[in-house]
Amino acid sequence: QALEDQYSPSRWSPRLDRDTIIDAHLAVTAAGTERARASAQTSLHIPYGEGDGEKLDIYFPTDHSGTFPVLVYIHGGYWQCLSKDESGFAAPPLVSQGVAVVAVGYDTAPKGHMDTMVLQVRRSLAFLVEQYPGIRGIYLCGHSAGAHLAAMVLFTDWTEFRMVPDIKGVVLVSGVYDLEPILHTYVNDALNMSWEVAQRNSPMRHVAPAVPAACEVLVVVAQHDSPEFRRQSQEYSQALRAAGWSVSLLDLADMDHFDVIEKLSENSYILTQV
Repeated sequence: QALEDQYSPSRWSPRLDRDTIIDAHLAVTAAGTERARASAQTSLHIPYGEGDGEKLDIYFPTDHSGTFPVLVYIHGGYWQCLSKDESGFAAPPLVSQGVAVVAVGYDTAPKGHMDTMVLQVRRSLAFLVEQYPGIRGIYLCGHSAGAHLAAMVLFTDWTEFRMVPDIKGVVLVSGVYDLEPILHTYVNDALNMSWEVAQRNSPMRHVAPAVPAACEVLVVVAQHDSPEFRRQSQEYSQALRAAGWSVSLLDLADMDHFDVIEKLSENSYILTQV
């Protein structure tokens, strides 16, 4: 029961009770995405693979005739809910600064298997690089389960994709980097992960030495994330640092697991600025 509580982010927010905070999060991100779609030039539901969930949305900067950096956003939802359709809320402040924003869809559980989701996110990046030669540097941002998937992208053998994306930075927000504890909670009911699957897909177990041109990593955690979420962020950032990565840990006061990412729709929010 203690473990279930630790891996139930909705229990830890002082703002709202656990029954309303998830509904509120859905409402905020959906409304923010609607605003982004209304204000930016977009290409929506672009297939990057054959699967139903293998689609992405692109929010272009005003002038995208030349080259531009791109922020690739990977949504959370414990690998079993949410979608790219609530994941464009962070676009307006970035688009106004000449950055394209891509919201990646993937097959969530129970349809999607953990191995599949990791592969889909990797494949979406390969697709972007092939299709959009104007991209000048990729910045990955993932929230919660999406931070896990973004961290898995860091440790990709790109030879099988016959290309290497130019990943300049990775922003991991309130993520899970060791899946082993998840096996013992309600979260695994839909995921149905075995111990082997959890090991294979735990970024904490696959920290590789940083190569000379390795990207910068920003690990973000909220004050009101659970102690387990906070521990995972701290230990993962320490493991990366020990392996020679350029990594910073940003601990955001007065934030919980949900508004820590929702506020990316605001220009003045510290994480938007970073």
